[in-house]
Amino acid sequence: MDTPEAIDRLEALDARLIDRLQGGFPLAARPYAVAGRSLGISEDSLIRRLRELLHAGVLSRFGPMYQIERLGGRFVLAALAVPEARFDEVAAAVNALPAVAHNYRREHRLNMWFVLAADSADAIDAARRGIELVTGLAVSLFPKEREYFVGMRFQVGGAAPVGAAAGARRAGEPAALSADDRLLIRATQAGLPLCPRPYHDIARQLGWTEAEVTAKLARWLEQGVVRRIGAVPNHYAIGYRANGMAVFDVADEHVDALGAQLGGLDAVSHCYRRPRQPGWPYNLFAMLHGSERPAVLAAVDDARALLGEACRSHEVLFSSRILKKTGLRL
Repeated sequence: MDTPEAIDRLEALDARLIDRLQGGFPLAARPYAVAGRSLGISEDSLIRRLRELLHAGVLSRFGPMYQIERLGGRFVLAALAVPEARFDEVAAAVNALPAVAHNYRREHRLNMWFVLAADSADAIDAARRGIELVTGLAVSLFPKEREYFVGMRFQVGGAAPVGAAAGARRAGEPAALSADDRLLIRATQAGLPLCPRPYHDIARQLGWTEAEVTAKLARWLEQGVVRRIGAVPNHYAIGYRANGMAVFDVADEHVDALGAQLGGLDAVSHCYRRPRQPGWPYNLFAMLHGSERPAVLAAVDDARALLGEACRSHEVLFSSRILKKTGLRL
């Protein structure tokens, strides 16, 4: 796995910062000062440490985590079967698209898995067609049909996950994505400014008041549009070096009940129902994490036992390389 080795250099305070700031970042005038007090450090020290952790790749970003479907947008999992000789060329072409939020190399015939993020189904289809045109390869799409669980919080060093139920949300009816919504998402989708008054800085960019920015973010947190505000660790860099996407062929009449139970396992960070495709019989997807592969495989065994006879087959697609990880981009 191609990952930073920053975990070996983390100080105790940085580890505590990552553990505590994966959610709950305050909507206050000087939020870094408030969060710093809980860690026993100054506002300036917290901002400096966050900047260093982001630069080192220990954190992927720091800011709001959007559930764009709650605003009528789309996140769609997609995959390509890329010939080995063309892999780097195709990865560069796929990563160049702003609609591609995450991209991983996985050990499978379908060896490139990425997430398309856009504000409409038409934009997703345009991105798919663009990739097929540039690469000459067929894109398989696996849109989310139902979300069972999203919410694992990572502890530094690959220890047991913190609060496996934290952050989980069920899909609801989407609200309309207004022009103002788009402005605020675009201003924050790459993360919060690392300055003493980040919400004031965002408000100044938009021509809003600081109170308007924090009120909308607070409302989105309540509605589930924003899952959480805080740090997004690079889980490989903090010790979760094994990452497996487990896929299961589960009888349709049982998949919803069993998917909800599967999402309750400690090692699971994401759990969804997705459509089967030609040559792909699997309809239940779960992301599992551990410090090493045996830990992930043991968790898959637990999952397989939980699913019982309703599960006809399964596979585990381990990640071997992070190709892109940027989060939502509208």
